[in-house]
Amino acid sequence: MEKGTVAIIGPQYSEMAHVISHIANEMQVPLLSFAATDPTLTSLQFPYFVRTTQSDLYQMSAVADIVDHFQWRDVIAIFIDDDHGRNGVAALGDKLAEKRCKISYKVPFRPNNNNNISEEEINNALFKIALMESRVIVVHIVADLGLKVLKVAQSLSMMGSGYVWIATDWLSTVLDSNPSLSTSSAMNDIQGVITLRMYTPDSELKRKFVSRWNNLTLKMNHQEGPFGLNTFGLYAYDTVWVIAYALDALFSGGNNNNNNNNNNHNILFSNDSSLNLLRGDSLHLDTMGVFINGSTLLQKILEVNQTGLTGRMMFDLDGNLLNPSYEIINVIGTGVRRIGYWSESYGLHTGEEVPNDGNSSEGLYGVIWPGQTTQTPRGWVFASNGRHLRIGVPLRVSYHEFVSRIEGTDMFGGYCIDVFFAALNLLPYPVPYKFVSFGNGRTNPLNSELLHQITIGVFDAVVGDITITTNRTKVVDFTQPYIESGLVVVAPIKKMKSSAWAFLTPFTPMMWFVTATFFLVVGVVIWILERRVNDDFRGPPRRQLVTIIWFSFSTLFFAHREKTVSTLGRIVLIIWLFVVLILNSSYIASLTSILTVEQLSSPVKGIESLVISNDRIGFLRGSFAENYLSDELNIHRSRLVPLNDPSEYEKALKDGAANGGVAAIIDERAYMELFLATRCEFGIVGQEFTKMGWGFGFPKDSPLAIDMSTAILKLSENGDLQRIHDKWLTRSACSSEGAKQGIDRLEIKSFWGLFLLIGIACFIALFCYLTRMTYRFRRHYSNSTNLEVPSSSSSSSSSSSSSSSCSSCLKSFFSFVNEREDYYCPK
Repeated sequence: MEKGTVAIIGPQYSEMAHVISHIANEMQVPLLSFAATDPTLTSLQFPYFVRTTQSDLYQMSAVADIVDHFQWRDVIAIFIDDDHGRNGVAALGDKLAEKRCKISYKVPFRPNNNNNISEEEINNALFKIALMESRVIVVHIVADLGLKVLKVAQSLSMMGSGYVWIATDWLSTVLDSNPSLSTSSAMNDIQGVITLRMYTPDSELKRKFVSRWNNLTLKMNHQEGPFGLNTFGLYAYDTVWVIAYALDALFSGGNNNNNNNNNNHNILFSNDSSLNLLRGDSLHLDTMGVFINGSTLLQKILEVNQTGLTGRMMFDLDGNLLNPSYEIINVIGTGVRRIGYWSESYGLHTGEEVPNDGNSSEGLYGVIWPGQTTQTPRGWVFASNGRHLRIGVPLRVSYHEFVSRIEGTDMFGGYCIDVFFAALNLLPYPVPYKFVSFGNGRTNPLNSELLHQITIGVFDAVVGDITITTNRTKVVDFTQPYIESGLVVVAPIKKMKSSAWAFLTPFTPMMWFVTATFFLVVGVVIWILERRVNDDFRGPPRRQLVTIIWFSFSTLFFAHREKTVSTLGRIVLIIWLFVVLILNSSYIASLTSILTVEQLSSPVKGIESLVISNDRIGFLRGSFAENYLSDELNIHRSRLVPLNDPSEYEKALKDGAANGGVAAIIDERAYMELFLATRCEFGIVGQEFTKMGWGFGFPKDSPLAIDMSTAILKLSENGDLQRIHDKWLTRSACSSEGAKQGIDRLEIKSFWGLFLLIGIACFIALFCYLTRMTYRFRRHYSNSTNLEVPSSSSSSSSSSSSSSSCSSCLKSFFSFVNEREDYYCPK
């Protein structure tokens, strides 16, 4: 490097690349590395650094996608504590965080001259891992140490069923470089391991080169066979060609003609005064010159677009290869099996070539895991370090049917506890736990504070009557709800006594008025339609009025004596009788319900009436109801009265808001059903105005929460959940069958369709009748000499004669309509 250095290829390790990159920057010499995968080596810090291999940033993205694909959430990282290891694991942590996963534990091995870590040190580290919860282990380490770690893991029975080992590309490099390894005992130590290999597409150029390489190395070593060629070797070969293409472009001035300016052929260097300070150094850095054409050569390198052994060699502006991708490999038997691919654009997929239409299958093929099993490991177990799960349980002073401590023991019982035990028994693995009470035993503890103990690590789970709310789901994970619950209003109720006017109750006043009006309207319409042809509707005016009223209301009982003769009258009557039938049936049903079903009333009608009033409202201390009422319903906190137990509920309701008590209590339905079981003077008024449920709380992203949710669903499906409910939560002994609060009166809105139907029928019948009468009237008087029907010629008469003529015509028309029809019929 003392004289005439225009480019640097190498080194093989990221640590050395960090050092040489500083020199390359000072000398303005492009540094092309085919092995430095450290993601922190970037052009921002080292502008002359060009990575001709794939960055660990993309490899860690692939590892994170694998972890997320199998729905694991925690991993353990083993790495060398140097720039390459630390920065690679840091990138892995960032990529896992994007998938809502994390590195739960890190095992750094401090490097020495030969990376010679003792087996005792490895054994101690793996023993700690075996006691931990996560069973997904990512090994990002150098080859020799990596094989040693897996060998020790095999001796500790950590390569068996339940474990997941993911090795970065160091393992595939070892397997590719040492073909003889497949027949050695070392293969037994890596069975079921998943590893990654930088993807290089198959090509004729690559096959020919590998063939020449095998022939060459076979001649050099007849006994052990040919040396394997790994992907780093392929990238090293392509790196030389990248320099060659770039120098050719530099010398040719960017084109292939021979008429270039001679200045483009000059390679110029200059002295760096800062390097003179290093005179006498063993590296002779003071003799190095600054490459004046370095930036130009760097640009030519970044512009290279050629196909090599590893595929298309193209760089982005940061000096990284475009389109990074990896093969996902599973070690099986004496070889490996490709289970899929990973690419930056498409993530995990099973097809070698990802088509533009995206039809390639996502995911991976089946994996043979450690222990020779095809069942995907759960990825975690309960830690074997002797610590049981600390499960917080609220120490309630009321409603012991849900949660209560068993006297003289540290155990708990109740509905919630039985559901927890039943779900726990359905899990395919044992769960060591111990209950820890939360609360002072004098007042109900705040559930929000109980859940907060999970976030600060005091409890590993919370079991009890914990309501699932939006704010709570932001800090903990809940299981599937095991009971539905919502806020209801409980207030004093009293039985309604029947009055002498109860028969008027089924209909509202408006309904009575509209119904009576239509009775009269229909009677008048049928009288008009029938009076010319039916003697029953003729006679003196007084008789006709009585007939109309009698006929109208007698249809209510289908007892009308008058027969209908006209077709239009019969049509209207049939439709009206149908309407009367519906009204009559509805009235009888409603009246029967009013007189036979117990009616309850309360001054409080529901949550709406409570909100607009100024009455005091009670709630269970420690419940979320207080915040809900004040924050969501804007009820002032001065109106809210905290109560501790059912006895305080009863006293506050009996005293009433006027005597220092409360007008109503708002609490969850599950509590209120127990409260009302033996207190018949109170009841739920209005509808349930929230829909919620109870669940068990776990830390965020806890896999146990998912398994417990599945178990609760199984309990619901097989009926065990209902049996536990019936055991602890009995039905109210006070609620009479059919008892209800308030009276559901029949309103006009329920029958407007019927009234519209009869109204239209009456209108059409009258229209047809008047049209027919007008036609007959004109026809009858057209030939009459006694009365002249007005014509269009009368428009020329005076206004007084026109008025007299119209009046005479109307009188004649009404006289015609009033006469019996056979009076005008010819004899």
